[in-house]
Amino acid sequence: MNQPTGALQPEITRRKKAGPDDFIAKEDYVSRDFARLEQERLWPRSWQMACREEEIPKVGDYVTYDVLDESIIVVRTAPDRIAAYHNACQHRGRRLTEGCGHARRLFCRFHGWSWKLDGTIAHVVDRDNWDGSLKDEDIALPAVRVDSWGGFVFICMAEDAEPLLDFLSPIPDVFRNYPFEKMHYRWYKRTGIACNWKTALEAFNEGYHVQTTHSQLLPVHDDEALSFAEGRHGSYQLAPGRISLGARSPRLAGSDNVDYRRNVRDFVLMLEEDLKASIPPHMSQLVDRLVDELPPEASLLDVLTKYGQIAFEAAQARGIPFPTLSPEEMARAGADWHLFPNMVFLPAPDAMLAYRARPDRDDPERCIFEVYSLVLYPDGEAPPLVRQDFADWREHADWGLILTQDFENMTQVQRGMRSRGFVGSRSNPVQERSVSNFHRALRDFIGA
Repeated sequence: MNQPTGALQPEITRRKKAGPDDFIAKEDYVSRDFARLEQERLWPRSWQMACREEEIPKVGDYVTYDVLDESIIVVRTAPDRIAAYHNACQHRGRRLTEGCGHARRLFCRFHGWSWKLDGTIAHVVDRDNWDGSLKDEDIALPAVRVDSWGGFVFICMAEDAEPLLDFLSPIPDVFRNYPFEKMHYRWYKRTGIACNWKTALEAFNEGYHVQTTHSQLLPVHDDEALSFAEGRHGSYQLAPGRISLGARSPRLAGSDNVDYRRNVRDFVLMLEEDLKASIPPHMSQLVDRLVDELPPEASLLDVLTKYGQIAFEAAQARGIPFPTLSPEEMARAGADWHLFPNMVFLPAPDAMLAYRARPDRDDPERCIFEVYSLVLYPDGEAPPLVRQDFADWREHADWGLILTQDFENMTQVQRGMRSRGFVGSRSNPVQERSVSNFHRALRDFIGA
């Protein structure tokens, strides 16, 4: 999409010379050798989000998490306990589960062996054929480390990996007062995309692309974002003193004369119509109050304060656990986080838009990509989870404009990387630092 007419250079508040980390060789995205290093050293050793706790609410509910050749069964074994196991029959190796479901026992459809939910063997057909040489401890399902944060269930296949909260730091502290664990799926979609899993994630962990890719947002969105390294994770936040929602991009002429009531309203309505994410659905029915109840000269801060009041009152009336957050907490939370290695989420006090990418088993230039919306609902009113699955993103016509624009970029970036005329990415050291940091952290993690 062309840059808007009259676009101006924003007043970026930081300047930084590019360093060695800001160049990313294209082999990281296209090389089978590099993908093999990831398979051997990244995926078995890192904590990865496998599912949400709400996906396995009852004892016996399970989700199968696959990444390359590894498959993990995540199963609720008690009302207050979740376990994870390698998804392989200890007789001949057949996978025991696929997808998600409910089971009293984990059953092999090849020869009929079965395991209790605690991973111990329940039944071996004709066990006496082994004449006592088959020991229970040898055929228990190998356990995988599992832990939870924010309603997300994480798995890690390495026994010597650091604890989950240490791995996630500083994210749990930043969001300690955000009620992520109380959110529920509004929708969930999974698709195949012709790009490397890193190419997919990087389309969502920097705000630099908004001014060209999503230029339709600029009249109602301040895109002047700074990118940060947060240990092995990354984030981007607005430049100090700036507010995103309802502001007008400084790249556009006339940014000093704005009716912020209408801008905030229009931005909320755009999010609801295009993404059906990032805000609770009922807020789109209430934002006209901004125009009706505030004077035209209201400041952006006045409008956002009013929006917060409307959101809080609506949540109270609906029995929704709306959090009390300080301005400092919301500023620290920022607009976007890349949770190493393969999850990106856009946080809000009462909603979240999130992404997960996994490599294709056979091709480093393809990936499995998931996008989903989480919302705070009144108790008992969350919609049933419907998983939509597409072999290719072009099979589905209802992604909305914003995601369609991103998917187009992802596939064209991957194609362009194959060019003899391209040697590697040159990340913006101010606005794409999270991208550079991700690759630095990845290379450190796998020892590349």
